[in-house]
Amino acid sequence: MSDQPESFIKSPKQLLFVVVLGFVVPVLVAVMLAYLAVTSFKEADKDHLSPDAEAEAVAKRIKPIGDVTFADPAGGAAQGRAARTGEQVVQQVCAACHATGAAGAPKMGDKAAWSKRLGAGLNGLLKTVISGKNAMPPRGGGADLSDYELERAIVFMVNRSGGSMKEPLAPKSTAATERTGEQIVKAACGKCHETGEGGAPKIGDRAAWAQRVSEGVEAVTKSAIHGHGNMPARGGLADLTDAEVTRAIFYMFSRAGAPGTAATPAPVAAAAAASAPAAAAKAETGGKGKSVYDSTCTVCHGTGVAGAPKFGDKAAWAPRIKTGMDTLYSVALKGKGAMPPKGGNTSLADADVKAAVDYMVGAAK
Repeated sequence: MSDQPESFIKSPKQLLFVVVLGFVVPVLVAVMLAYLAVTSFKEADKDHLSPDAEAEAVAKRIKPIGDVTFADPAGGAAQGRAARTGEQVVQQVCAACHATGAAGAPKMGDKAAWSKRLGAGLNGLLKTVISGKNAMPPRGGGADLSDYELERAIVFMVNRSGGSMKEPLAPKSTAATERTGEQIVKAACGKCHETGEGGAPKIGDRAAWAQRVSEGVEAVTKSAIHGHGNMPARGGLADLTDAEVTRAIFYMFSRAGAPGTAATPAPVAAAAAASAPAAAAKAETGGKGKSVYDSTCTVCHGTGVAGAPKFGDKAAWAPRIKTGMDTLYSVALKGKGAMPPKGGNTSLADADVKAAVDYMVGAAK
């Protein structure tokens, strides 16, 4: 019999287990002690922070590590992905502060907080977000967000806080097709021109538009580009090109004498009648072509505005007729220069547009 105590480690596996346990247990204990110390320090520090210091602390926590951006120069979405919706941008980036009002950010749904900022308009709010302000870093901390995505996020938050901003138009770099006059009017001009707000002539109101039609597209385009009265420059959409402004005006001009109204605006009808009485006698006296011309095309072709060949002007139409009817049809359907597709009336069937071309060509031969 031996007096030496028997060891509880009786196999190599048991020895390995004891060695591993000897390393793991001390590490776990150290991690737990460190966690308790850090959380206790944060809670104690939070209790002693002033409101300004707390806002600064929040700003530091949400500040991006870098300012590298992958957005394209045109302001579209980063290459390789579709533009995010306003709601997606808010959920992924803006909600950190705007969902709770942290660091002085206006809380979504707080009408009073947002009403103070609505006066700047979408363009003003966008500039603030791009540059950053107070605790908010540039682009809200989303360095890869395009200007278009930021606009959508702003509109989303504003409209859930008592505002009524329209969804911004996608920039040309991400838009599937070029913007038509109708699209521009719905996105920008319609806010006032659909209701007559601020003295704006209502769409379809022949009497209200008669004076503008008599002034001509060029004059009205210039006024819209620079702004007039209550209307901001370019209708509030800074990215509109001069040609797009003209398209929007064409569309509203055409609606002032669109089908369903009593007649084409008097100034336009009078100018068209005076311009080519002999041509009118040569052209067909009825049919779909004349109807489409009277309701849509006469706005420009009746007076020759924006370089449109005047109805019955043989010299102006001769070089165009030489290109062939197929070319004339294509130009009328797709648009060219200041003329929008289908003369701004996208509801027209292709056959109706071609009939109007036939009518005008017949009057110029």
